[in-house]
Amino acid sequence: MNNYIIAILPDRIKAEAAYTALEKAGIPQKRLAIVGKGYKTADEFGFLDPNQQAQKGFLRMAIWLVPFGFFAGYTFDVITNLDTFSWAGDPGNHIVGGLLAALGGAMGSFFVGGSGGLLFGSTDDLPYRNRLNAGKYLVVVQGIEQFKTEAVKILESFQPESLENYS
Repeated sequence: MNNYIIAILPDRIKAEAAYTALEKAGIPQKRLAIVGKGYKTADEFGFLDPNQQAQKGFLRMAIWLVPFGFFAGYTFDVITNLDTFSWAGDPGNHIVGGLLAALGGAMGSFFVGGSGGLLFGSTDDLPYRNRLNAGKYLVVVQGIEQFKTEAVKILESFQPESLENYS
């Protein structure tokens, strides 16, 4: 099981001082990280990019919704034999109906698969990305249960804006 302690510090100097204090306390260097300008980026550390996740959701849904929409629209037009687009003729009428339904499928993919995750922030990573974009630094202690109490005390002494513990 991987545990994380994440402290948000206002500047690079405090982040470096906290990192050094944790190192002096015996926490292995491979379990410590500073995320921020000049250190690891959010992507390198593994924070999810909401824009990228929204795009993946949109594409994942569009792969099946657009063809299904075309087939459903085409079939509906054939079954009902509606002459909605008289300028298109008989086979063209069915194709236009299919294209409009495929467009509806694409819109559904965008609004449900794409923008939902982007608008509602589906992960805890977004607040951390926002803090990094504002010039803050994160000091992260990973996966050491035996040093957890000591790490929290050390990080609290640097008066972080936020101190989160994830199990």
